[in-house]
Amino acid sequence: MLRCDLHIHTSYSRDGESSVEEVISRAESAGLDVVAITDHDTVDGALHALTIKTPLLVIPGIEISTRQGHLLALGIKEAIPPGLDFHETVRLARAKGATLILPHPYHQCRHGVALKVRDAIQTVDAVESFNSRYITGSANRKAEKKARLAGKPCVGGSDAHNARFVGYGMTMVDAVPETDAVLEAIRGGRTIAGGHMTPLSTYTRQSMQNTVRKIKKYVR
Repeated sequence: MLRCDLHIHTSYSRDGESSVEEVISRAESAGLDVVAITDHDTVDGALHALTIKTPLLVIPGIEISTRQGHLLALGIKEAIPPGLDFHETVRLARAKGATLILPHPYHQCRHGVALKVRDAIQTVDAVESFNSRYITGSANRKAEKKARLAGKPCVGGSDAHNARFVGYGMTMVDAVPETDAVLEAIRGGRTIAGGHMTPLSTYTRQSMQNTVRKIKKYVR
């Protein structure tokens, strides 16, 4: 079984705090086998990660800001425009061969698509049933329940915006360490999701920083 963190941000994300090198170093020290670099609306961080010499398997990806919320697309090296309808984004991502994961689907403040799109879970390949950046576990539990009812695989991710939290959310994947094999195993449900929560103080600080950043942008 491979130890995978399938939802990681770097400084290529507008709210990321750590370089790609710092993220890779932390993933190695955390004993991970696989990382997916999923910066907000850009693949540049993932492409950078692919150039780094590391024993890790790096899966390129992106967290796309659809009109209704966020969507993870793994296994692609081209960006998809933000701001499109969820189903149009899915169509474009599928055309590029992406494996699609619904991240934090029921989080009220973090762009949970399932709160707005009735068939969102049925539309994707897997559901993030463990996200380490929840204040409480209720939304994770709801995501797992809905995924099971829909017959969708469950995965976990740290959603780390700082390298020190890489590996806090994890997916155990029954596959050999090759990108196609890992993605096929995810789609096939050969996964176990789990981990532990990001400290509340860090989550709160990052949320406040994001709020201030948005206010400054609006004032300008």
